[in-house]
Amino acid sequence: MAESTGKSLRVVVVTPEKAVLDEPASFVVLPLFDGEFGVLPGHAAFVGQLGPGELRITTAAGVQKWFIDGGFAQTRSDVVNVLTPRATAISDVTATAAATAKATADALPSTNSVERDAKTKAVARANAMTRLAAKTGAA
Repeated sequence: MAESTGKSLRVVVVTPEKAVLDEPASFVVLPLFDGEFGVLPGHAAFVGQLGPGELRITTAAGVQKWFIDGGFAQTRSDVVNVLTPRATAISDVTATAAATAKATADALPSTNSVERDAKTKAVARANAMTRLAAKTGAA
């Protein structure tokens, strides 16, 4: 569908440390906190809260997959901006890394509301990593 219009998207993924990605795409799937959200060229302006999960970017070379750790996404004028604390190539999300994240999350204290919120987010991150590692078969 995107190819027939001759249009493309520009996808920009930024973490606090660096710009991770900046390239053209024909389709993007964002992991919002409450489900996936697809973006094609010409999409209306949108701002959404991301959850931890898989960012899929369809380019001329194929589909790129990234694990992102929440944040925010904005689409405007065929540009998809992803602002996230962490973006990792899906190939680097292994079962070992997911198990380590899960153990770390489980060990976090939860004696007050701030700690409970941090623990909830860490568990959600670890669960998303576990799902992606199982899906990709990474050891």
